Amino acid sequence: MSDARSPTLFDVIGPIMVGPSSSHTAGAVRLGQIGRAILGAQPERVTIELHGSFALTGRGHGTDRAVVAGLLGFRTDDERIRDGLELAHAAGMAVDFKAADFGPTAHPNALRITMRAGETACSLSGASVGGGMVLITAIDDYEVNFSATYHTLLIVAEDRPGTINAVTSWLAAHRINVAFLRVGRRERGGEAIMIIETDEPVPDAVAAGMATFPWTRWVRRIFRVNEQ
Repeated sequence: MSDARSPTLFDVIGPIMVGPSSSHTAGAVRLGQIGRAILGAQPERVTIELHGSFALTGRGHGTDRAVVAGLLGFRTDDERIRDGLELAHAAGMAVDFKAADFGPTAHPNALRITMRAGETACSLSGASVGGGMVLITAIDDYEVNFSATYHTLLIVAEDRPGTINAVTSWLAAHRINVAFLRVGRRERGGEAIMIIETDEPVPDAVAAGMATFPWTRWVRRIFRVNEQ
């Protein structure tokens, strides 16, 4: 199935947001929101590596505050974004920023977020590609490619026959329509990641049911921007 879709009004005029920049602020908030969703909790310790324009001009555009605000769960239009760093400190979140060079092919507004909450840790790589839109390129060691413009379900599970059929059948039984589905894996027979974009948000009970499948390691949901 092709990933092509018709542009929406959101694509044309961008998100409802706190400025100054849709790419450096709203997109950065969105990357933080997605990182929080993938971790499955509010991070306690975070390292944020900024590449290219994010590293050079991000502080002036509020990128540092915006990413942290997203990690706190704020929406792109939340006035508290401007106080994101102070609010993270008050919430007990330790944040370390670093400049990084991801190479000449990386998007200029790229970052990597490495997060921990208790014994749970994960990393996310992605970029803010303009108009508040983002592209996620890696989760931990998995190469991925999705924008979270749809409600998105992430499942890491054992790579065994029948897993895709079980997941899609479970969603169909709960009247959740799958728009796009991709699978990535490190090696045959190891673990694989499923990226499932859906037209409707996946309810708590449906996601919890999939987490009980014996071959599932974790399930995470990412809602469309400002719908979490």
